[in-house]
Amino acid sequence: MNHREERLRALLLAALRGDGAAYQAFLRELALLLRGFLRKRLAALPDDVEDLVQETLLAVHNQRHTYDAAQPVTAWLHAIAKYKLVDLLRRRSRREALNDPLDDELEVAGRADREEADARRDLAKLLAQLPDRHRLPIVYTKIEGLSVEEAAQRAGMSPAAVKVGVHRGLKALAALVSKTP
Repeated sequence: MNHREERLRALLLAALRGDGAAYQAFLRELALLLRGFLRKRLAALPDDVEDLVQETLLAVHNQRHTYDAAQPVTAWLHAIAKYKLVDLLRRRSRREALNDPLDDELEVAGRADREEADARRDLAKLLAQLPDRHRLPIVYTKIEGLSVEEAAQRAGMSPAAVKVGVHRGLKALAALVSKTP
């Protein structure tokens, strides 16, 4: 386990036990880590980096109870950041589809399209490795944006099974992402 992994894990575990100072330190270090991660992936969209950092920090805060201490914290964080990145690229592609790009923006849009296509391909490969009971709830709720009830109806599952499927599926995805080079 590397130093960053150990430090982030220790801070998060202390935060989960109620240590406010550890939580503040965790969020500060995570923000720095996220900025570097997202700047590389959003080189063509530098104005979106800070917004996505804040959005990801909020998602981490809201999902901190899902962290499994037996798993690497960076894999869990990476999965959340990738989902937020995919969400951003999906939102941008929908918005951009409504507007004709200006000639000088064609290159930026092309890069964003390639990045989005790469992210979608990577996500599809990861999701294909999950059983339907985990994959379908994630696809329906997190990618298609359906409510838990709508996803349950579409998947032929109970709402509780959808929630469990999303939770366990995200945990499995985090483990798969940590194995990805």
